[in-house]
Amino acid sequence: MGHPVTEVADKISWYCVALLGIMLVFNFCESTTTKGDQMEKLDVVGLTRRACDEIYVVGEGETLQSISEKCGDPYIVEFNPHIHDPDDVFPGLVIKITPHFTNL
Repeated sequence: MGHPVTEVADKISWYCVALLGIMLVFNFCESTTTKGDQMEKLDVVGLTRRACDEIYVVGEGETLQSISEKCGDPYIVEFNPHIHDPDDVFPGLVIKITPHFTNL
């Protein structure tokens, strides 16, 4: 049989390995379930996040300015050559969104 101190150290090592494994599993589960919450936290620290799909359909009462702020794309007109007049935006208009992430 081994030395008593070595046996205790071995047991403690195995408990630490088991605890680390459990912590990794819980961390993985938490990170996959709170991804949306983490994206909301990014806004709080001043990062623009992608809030829209690449293809966006204009809704009732929306303007290019409101869509730009919502989607993080300040260049909607530049990337949508079919928009000839920025003031002529109507519900159902399909536009391409190209978000530009910035650190403020």
